[in-house]
Amino acid sequence: MLAALAGLFAATFLAATVFPFQSEVVFVGLQLAGFAPLWVLVVVASVGNTLGAFVNYWIGARLEDAGAHRWLRIDDAKFQRARRWWERWGVWSLLLSWAPVLGWFTVVAGALRTPLWQFALLVTLAKTGRFVALGWITARAMGLN
Repeated sequence: MLAALAGLFAATFLAATVFPFQSEVVFVGLQLAGFAPLWVLVVVASVGNTLGAFVNYWIGARLEDAGAHRWLRIDDAKFQRARRWWERWGVWSLLLSWAPVLGWFTVVAGALRTPLWQFALLVTLAKTGRFVALGWITARAMGLN
């Protein structure tokens, strides 16, 4: 059981970073196999996924320190517009960080120095909500208790 939970942690951690990976299959597979109670799967998956998002935050902060927006050929005017957008709406966008396509928000949050407490709170809520919903949907669809 410990190996399965370690695999879930690794899968969810990797899926939250800039590497493309789908951890839902691992989560649902372990849920259907009954490897652990659902609440344990949710906790392990949420912690792994949230910590992976912290890696993205760190990457964003380091890239911006190095002026990466210039390396990516984003001119200063466009970068400043993105900064203003993020300051107005961006922090709340972290509530969508659970979605695979929108995970890049966590990199932007680091680049634009979102306060770590806000980042941690919103990303933890988003990531945990994702796995609670996935577990509930799977249980309902498969008739699990």
